[in-house]
Amino acid sequence: MDEALLRSLTPSVIAVLVRRGADFAAAEDAVQDALVEAVRAWPADPPRDAKGWLVTVAWRRFLDATRADAARRRREDRIDEEPPPGPAPAADDTLQLYFLCAHPSLSPASAVALTLRAVGGLTTRQIAEAYLVPEATMAQRISRAKRTVRGIRFDRPGDVTTVLRVLYLVFNEGYSGDIDLAAEAIRLTRQLAARIDHPEVAGLLALMLLHHARRAARTAPDGSLVTLAEQDRGRWDTASIAEGVGVLQAALARDGLGEFQAQAAIAALHADAPTAQETDWVQIVEWYDELARLTDSAVVRLNRAVAVGEADGPRAGLAALAALDDSLPRHTAVAAYLHERDGDLATAARLYAEAARKAPDLAERDHLTRQAARLNTGRTH
Repeated sequence: MDEALLRSLTPSVIAVLVRRGADFAAAEDAVQDALVEAVRAWPADPPRDAKGWLVTVAWRRFLDATRADAARRRREDRIDEEPPPGPAPAADDTLQLYFLCAHPSLSPASAVALTLRAVGGLTTRQIAEAYLVPEATMAQRISRAKRTVRGIRFDRPGDVTTVLRVLYLVFNEGYSGDIDLAAEAIRLTRQLAARIDHPEVAGLLALMLLHHARRAARTAPDGSLVTLAEQDRGRWDTASIAEGVGVLQAALARDGLGEFQAQAAIAALHADAPTAQETDWVQIVEWYDELARLTDSAVVRLNRAVAVGEADGPRAGLAALAALDDSLPRHTAVAAYLHERDGDLATAARLYAEAARKAPDLAERDHLTRQAARLNTGRTH
């Protein structure tokens, strides 16, 4: 059984049923039934046309459910529309599924879950394990999302920006359970890039590739975090870096700069530096200026303060940081780092400890606690 093939066919089969008149929730349920039947039947009798087989079985499951529904009279006309068995049409409506799953009426969490289910072809169990929640909880989330988008028809282009933000949320979840969500997000973004000619889609793909290339070097054997400056660059995936840079350069050449392209440009500058000391921080500050102009984001300005501290010295970085709200996430950690760079070890140690108490996860808390302990130990010798 080729699980990857089933997952790749899932969105296009759902889209065929939706185009024939099934609402999204009913189509998705019917396709899931067809996938279960495929797992049972294909090993002994593989079809010549996998997509056509799935469309035929899913459509019959949909019709069976329609006949049993209380609204049977309203839906009876669809029964006569069953096409004869044969190859499925070549039309690909996967792009519409992206827009449907990232509909503005859905919460970000629901949009992510629905995208992974309908476009990614993951099971509810796989999605639940990836997000470390009970399967029943995820099933309810997906069910609510399907009810929300029931009956929605697209008569105008969807919002690409919303789709990209959903994919970026998937990527940032990283890895849990047996599904690597970062790799899954890259796969889905590649799929989107093949269907829509948009520089920001390319920018997001480049950003994902460049960040993912550093993944193996981000943690030590004991699981502790390794900062960018301390990472073993020999462990970076040079093929992914080369691909990401190539995708980014093609996107930038189109002169349609967006925030994902700007973020990818910053990541490319980090990837291009043979050592941390050789990083082109001046150019990184310039890209952060562009990113701040595009997004007006306080988090971007926080990251810019770090870059300014590297390019122009820690006091310049602290001056940039002083203009920002100190309640920003990781503001205290940035202040600790810049004070350490400036030689004020006592203040830095105190701020590292304070930042550890505010850390959003255990790995970051441990890292910041170690930084505080390192400085405190050094000051006592």
